[in-house]
Amino acid sequence: MSSDEVMPLEAGVPSVMLVEDNPDDVLLTRRAVRKAGLRISLSVVGDGDDAVAYLEGSGAYADRGTFPLPALILLDLKLPKRSGLDVLQWIRARQALATTPVIVLTSSTEEEDIEQAYRRGANSYLQKPVAFGELARMLVVLGSYWIDTNLTAPRSAAGY
Repeated sequence: MSSDEVMPLEAGVPSVMLVEDNPDDVLLTRRAVRKAGLRISLSVVGDGDDAVAYLEGSGAYADRGTFPLPALILLDLKLPKRSGLDVLQWIRARQALATTPVIVLTSSTEEEDIEQAYRRGANSYLQKPVAFGELARMLVVLGSYWIDTNLTAPRSAAGY
C-alpha cells in the first residue's frame, strides 16, 4: 500500500478510518492519536476511490481481518479522484454503513461545504486545527464521545 496504512489491530479495539490525502496531516493525526492515548486501530486511505474500495471490501481491501469496517470515519472533503462529499453520499446510500458515524475533518470553512456535508449525512463537521496540541485535544474529545460514549446501532441491525 502506498499512503494507505493500518495501525496494528488489537482485539476489542475500535477501528477508525482516516480519509486524508495530505501526508503531513496523516503524520500529525497519527502522532496526535498516540499523544491523546486513544486505543484505536487507525486505517488511512489517501483518496476517495480508495475510501470506497476499503468500505466495500474490494480489491486490495478484501481481507476484513486486515481492513475491518470502521466504527468511526474521519473524512476530509478535498480529496483526489472522488471528493469527500461524494464519498459521504456513497456511504449514506449503503444500508450496511448508514449508521456509521462520519466526522468531516477538513480545513474548509466554506458555508456551502458545511451545508452539503450535513445534507449528505455527516454526523459532525470540524475544521482541522492548525496547532498539534489543538489536534490532540480534539482527538481526545472525539474519542471520548464517538468511541467511548456514543451508542450506535449493532452491526447486525444495520445489515452487516
